[in-house]
Amino acid sequence: MKVTEGTYVPPVTMNYPEDDPYVGLYQPVYDREYLPIDATYPYYDPSWRNKLRVAFGYAFVLRPLGWILRIRYGLRWRIEGETKWRRSSCGVRRWLKQFDLSRGAITIANHCYRHDCASVLTTFHASARTRIPMFAPNFRTKDQFYLRIVGGIPIPAAEAGLSAMKAFNAAFDAYDKEGFWFHIFPEAKRWDWYKPLRPFQKGAFTMAYKYNKPIIPFAVTYRERTGIWRLFGPKDEPLTQVVIGAPIYPDTTKPRAVETERLLKETHATICRLAGIEHNTWPSSL
Repeated sequence: MKVTEGTYVPPVTMNYPEDDPYVGLYQPVYDREYLPIDATYPYYDPSWRNKLRVAFGYAFVLRPLGWILRIRYGLRWRIEGETKWRRSSCGVRRWLKQFDLSRGAITIANHCYRHDCASVLTTFHASARTRIPMFAPNFRTKDQFYLRIVGGIPIPAAEAGLSAMKAFNAAFDAYDKEGFWFHIFPEAKRWDWYKPLRPFQKGAFTMAYKYNKPIIPFAVTYRERTGIWRLFGPKDEPLTQVVIGAPIYPDTTKPRAVETERLLKETHATICRLAGIEHNTWPSSL
């Protein structure tokens, strides 16, 4: 991997696999009871109870978490091309208004630490009208409450059957009709403090084409923990920052397979650029 001058690469913290970019490096404790994630699961839940739950999550959990991340990880962000770093999401929201996002959007980011989802959603002051496809077994961990209130939707496993995946797809069809935003990590599994961008899976880009939603690329990057920041975390754990790129729009006049591949490669290349990576270790897809 080759990075631009001044780009910080954290020290290696674990043995990252060199042959399979989709290996899960963590084994959470699956000790919580949860609804069966099959065809009967309420992937689409328009009830007021659920709406209030997610609204509460964004207002009273996600927002405060954003401020905690500013202290714990020095979280900050900027738009590509700007030199000034921001800690307020208002400027990003104003910047996004110049683009046609009337159908919602799909935000994409590298999956590189425990709170990267909150880091990305905080940068543009995401609303409760956001849904996030997530690894289903994680809904049986201690994080299940948090996953639900930020709009997490479990992706049914293959053994759940075709009917479960049909119900999952139907739910996102309904969310799309209501103009919801989606957030997706196309690297699938989290590798903490990993700098290279791993290959992307195609699901997010298939959804972008299907729903004619633009993709907004985000790169979670790092900087060295120095000075006063060492009071808030281990010195070998980096601080985080997010760089935001302009939306990438699908061309639905082109064949789905061709355009999905184009969206994947362009988004992967864009996030590499946003992250300061000149030559990446992995290809854009496998």
